[in-house]
Amino acid sequence: MDPQWFTDAVQAPYQEHQVTVDGCPIHYLSWGDPAKPGLVLIHGGMAHAHWWRFLAPLLTSHYYVVAPDLSGHGDSGYRDQYHRTCWADEIIGVCEHANFVGKPVIVGHSMGGIVALAVASLYSDGIAGAVVVDAPLYKPPTREPESSGGRRTFRFMKPYPTLEKAISRFRLLPDQPCDNHFLIQFLAESSLKKVEDGYIWKFDMDFFEKTQAPPYESLFPTVNCPWIFLRGEHSSVALPETEAWLNGLFGKPMPFMVIPNTHHHLVLDQPLAFISTIRTVLELWGHRR
Repeated sequence: MDPQWFTDAVQAPYQEHQVTVDGCPIHYLSWGDPAKPGLVLIHGGMAHAHWWRFLAPLLTSHYYVVAPDLSGHGDSGYRDQYHRTCWADEIIGVCEHANFVGKPVIVGHSMGGIVALAVASLYSDGIAGAVVVDAPLYKPPTREPESSGGRRTFRFMKPYPTLEKAISRFRLLPDQPCDNHFLIQFLAESSLKKVEDGYIWKFDMDFFEKTQAPPYESLFPTVNCPWIFLRGEHSSVALPETEAWLNGLFGKPMPFMVIPNTHHHLVLDQPLAFISTIRTVLELWGHRR
């Protein structure tokens, strides 16, 4: 049986919206009271806004929460090229459309964490802070940039003939153990869309070929708002060396937290601990006031 907190969260009402940013339709979800301080949740690569559906309602007691589908993902449109600057513009477009009271805090997981950092770099004056969650910032020479699962091609993937077959093929990238099978089932079901010949995943099959990934270091000098890095204890993406690397770049200790007993997809491993951590960070920043 699914835990009650999960059942209550996914049954919580939410609204769907669409805004056009640089000619591309951007879809996003919202929960809670628009009169409360804003909170933006950004998914990772090849994910979508519904990855936050079992978490966003747990934050609405103090915040108005929105979760966009970045272009190339979910129910948003596709582009000829994807770039963190373009995605940052989309986040700002969503923020303006959501008409937040005051400046929002941006939370991003994995690739979404790099997008959150890009927003903090390009639009520091427009946000209250950024939470970067297990993003692949530190890059040893043998490691590919901004990809948690290696660059794969999906362009020749055929539709799955049945929904059941498609769900059975759902995998986390990178692969990791996850004891919360009810979350895996929920994400698998929400990650698919019906097409004429069956079911396909809700992301641009040419996503990797279209994505440009310049060095991250260019983002840091212009971050002039509070930000913090959260890492899964056993993550294979945000490596332990990340903390020392960040400290070296900035020349001082950076805000850095590790969530125990988690891998890269820490929102699946320890969802309630993740929510408690986000609440604590926002409280320390005084965001709900």
